[in-house]
Amino acid sequence: MKNIIFFLFIFIVFASCKKNVEVLPAKTHLEIKENVNSVLNNWHKAASEANYKIYFDTMDSVSVFIGTDASENWTKEQFENFSKPHFDKGKAWDFKVFERNVYVNDSKDFVWFDELLNTWMGTCRGSGVLVKIDKNWKIKHYVLSVTIPNDDITPVINIKREKDSIFLSQYKK
Repeated sequence: MKNIIFFLFIFIVFASCKKNVEVLPAKTHLEIKENVNSVLNNWHKAASEANYKIYFDTMDSVSVFIGTDASENWTKEQFENFSKPHFDKGKAWDFKVFERNVYVNDSKDFVWFDELLNTWMGTCRGSGVLVKIDKNWKIKHYVLSVTIPNDDITPVINIKREKDSIFLSQYKK
């Protein structure tokens, strides 16, 4: 009889503990997208305010930034070195997002995105990848592209033909 009472007591204790345990739901894709949008908006804002620390702390230590010039394929350190004089002058760049799509992988620790930006260069497209490191989203890869309307592509190709030829010659070796 003592054994039955003991097992009944243990069962009641475990059953009552289970009821008090709150199981936190995994973040939904929508919550992750909202969080990533906030990270990216704050990243762009940091550039517009020339906040070097916030801007580069948002990027992972091994991130890559690809700019609009074919030669601009920078490690984080290279991009920091290029950008520092602009930030030090108190004026970096001011990109305003007017459209963004964020995509989340199944394990919810990796996202990729594309965005349309209003910039000093006109409409540009940004795209990239963020990873969740500990509890923070970090930019791993960012690509900035100048958009060219299809009707205007031929004159642009003609304008850049000579410089493309010079740039590509270094790869023909």
